Amino acid sequence: MYNVVVIGGGIVGLASALKIKEKNPTYKVAIVEKERTIAQHQTGHNSGVIHSGLYYKPGSYKAKNCVDGYNLLLDFCNEEEIPYELCGKIVVATNKSQMGALKTLYERGVANGLTDMKKLRPEALKEYEPHVAGIAGIFVPQTGIIDYKLVADKYAEKFKHFGGEIHSSNKLIKFEEEKGFIHVHTENQRLTTRLVVNCSGLYSDKIAKLTGAKIDYKIVPFRGEYYKIKPEKEFLVKNLIYPVPDPSFPFLGVHFTRHIDGGIEAGPNAVLAFAREGYKKSQVNIKDLLSTLFYPGFLRVARKYWRTGMGEMYRSYSKAAFTRALQELIPEIQKKDLVKGGSGVRAQACDRKGGLIDDFLVVEHDKFINIGNAPSPAATSSLAIGERVSQMVVDRLN
Repeated sequence: MYNVVVIGGGIVGLASALKIKEKNPTYKVAIVEKERTIAQHQTGHNSGVIHSGLYYKPGSYKAKNCVDGYNLLLDFCNEEEIPYELCGKIVVATNKSQMGALKTLYERGVANGLTDMKKLRPEALKEYEPHVAGIAGIFVPQTGIIDYKLVADKYAEKFKHFGGEIHSSNKLIKFEEEKGFIHVHTENQRLTTRLVVNCSGLYSDKIAKLTGAKIDYKIVPFRGEYYKIKPEKEFLVKNLIYPVPDPSFPFLGVHFTRHIDGGIEAGPNAVLAFAREGYKKSQVNIKDLLSTLFYPGFLRVARKYWRTGMGEMYRSYSKAAFTRALQELIPEIQKKDLVKGGSGVRAQACDRKGGLIDDFLVVEHDKFINIGNAPSPAATSSLAIGERVSQMVVDRLN
């Protein structure tokens, strides 16, 4: 018998389970994970950036959780001796049409509590990144780099040290309620609990429906593809270089990222994945794809963003087009300087009216807490999200 069963062994599920145990060590808590090991999907495929809180609307859960989570993450890494580096990043405007959005970004950063940001003129941009091209920019010192798989592993280690259990290779089948308790049925066993926390990422909407929640959103999977810069051209990038994002589109645009363990990645784009775990173009799940294509909300998104979407898809199949997008930031980068890198799939919640839900989304009912939408910066925010979830759990169980 458990007090809480957490569905999903990604960084948000692990952080939530850890914070539940820290808040009440007497609770018996288990994580159910369908893969053989933890952090195999969004956590294990992300870009490894510690986000500062620059982009998010002041007062939103994203903004608060990112700033709070940032501080909690750094404290945790210092205590556990997990390597990270606060190298800072620059956001670069390459034309006059982006100046308004750049100004808004700076104001959001100030509103979200970021200090020591710098507005950069072209000559100052060159001081931070000698090979970058731009007419203005912002330097954000709080941004950093880290390996979130190491962070997730440490969350899991501490969770188990406090008596928590991780049941891997246990795909969820169904929930069954009996006499005030929930039976969690997996392919291999049955766990009985008082409360379920759904942190299943790419499957969070499907599992929310299994809990009986009345939800009005669907997870749409977007694949982000990367190239690596050849070692002999890594000198072109010192740290992190971002474009000014399109304020109407919830993706940051292709950018350059230095990794904590070495190497430079360029990307990602954002294309519709043809499977929820569609890390390659060749991976197609007909049921997943048709479910997305016939969802009214996605059809509205497609009508609204079809030009942007076609451009992203073109870059997915054309290395030359991908290179041209990167050349807006670093003109010296050439097609021959890039080699195929990894990819990730982002779980993006979309509502029936065609809104791409930008903020964190939590749906509570009966004996279930569903984390319905936790896109970037969820990894940076993981401990803050975990704090919020753990308080919800204690309030429920008490």
